Amino acid sequence: MPSPQRVAWAQLRVGILAAASMFILGVLIFLLTGTKKLWVKEADLYTYLDDSAALAKGAPVRLNGILIGSVADIGLSGDTRPRRIIRVRMEIEREMFKNIPVDSIAAISAENVLGTKFINITRGQSATTVQPGAEIASLDTREFSEVVQQGYALLTSLQGILKRVDAIVGLVEAGKGSIGRLLVDEELYNRLLAIVAEGNKLAAALNSPRGTIGRLIYDDQLYEDLRTSLGRVDRMLVELNEGRGTAGRLLKDEALYNEARSTIAELRKTIEDLNAGKGTAGKLLKSEELHDQLRTSLAKVDLLLDKINSGQGTIGQLLVNQQLYDSINGLMQEAQSLVKDIRADPRKYLRIKLALF
Repeated sequence: MPSPQRVAWAQLRVGILAAASMFILGVLIFLLTGTKKLWVKEADLYTYLDDSAALAKGAPVRLNGILIGSVADIGLSGDTRPRRIIRVRMEIEREMFKNIPVDSIAAISAENVLGTKFINITRGQSATTVQPGAEIASLDTREFSEVVQQGYALLTSLQGILKRVDAIVGLVEAGKGSIGRLLVDEELYNRLLAIVAEGNKLAAALNSPRGTIGRLIYDDQLYEDLRTSLGRVDRMLVELNEGRGTAGRLLKDEALYNEARSTIAELRKTIEDLNAGKGTAGKLLKSEELHDQLRTSLAKVDLLLDKINSGQGTIGQLLVNQQLYDSINGLMQEAQSLVKDIRADPRKYLRIKLALF
């Protein structure tokens, strides 16, 4: 049987081992779940905001994305000035203060629209760094809230779009609409197959040397004729550029060009004279007196024609008097008969009497 002294010593060793195990387990749990490092000295750094934007105590603090501390406390500052309502106390590693210029800016950020929020410090450009217990400026958190609200609006819009897409897919699967009929209508499918078959036939006909289009593609004689025609057109263009032929002379002959310019100038001068009322034609266009005379003459002619049409005067009687027409017609017939008799026997009408006194 062991002595009481040995039993006490064994119990002491077991207690020490249990205490050490608990200490090691606590350290491991702290390292695995905590955000702070062991045996690292920290100091406070402050910033002020208009709104905490649901920032939680213990949230990470990052310097340009690198973890340098955590949020120790969030509360009202008692100040009503803009960007001074909420005070955020941050515990920062002392070694990192030398990397934070005094013109650095703190802002609330998040990994995504619905992610956990944290403080992100954007490093400034100043050569002077902050000291423990100092304060740095912050961005307006209202901008972040607006981004979150816009994200919610975007998600709502996307949800509505997805519902519409789901409804369209349902209609297509049910065979409704043009796309749905294309997918489920057997008759329409067969028609499409027939159209494709006709297209294949047309392509085969085009690839065949038979037919008009096939001959256009495969006939060498037609190709040679086309080359000959193009050669003639090319020669004609060369002759035009060299000034040969009538068309070439029109393009290249300087004298003909000058004559054309002179003719156009004379024509322009003639038109100007007409517009100025010079010459007979110009007076016809511009003279009011001649215009009035022509109107008077035309009125007289119109009156004369009215009298003739009404049977007045000799010409009018000739046009409308049937009896006068018949008399003149009979006279003409008798004159024609007399002329015939004279031609038949002129001696009958030509008698010469000689008388002696």
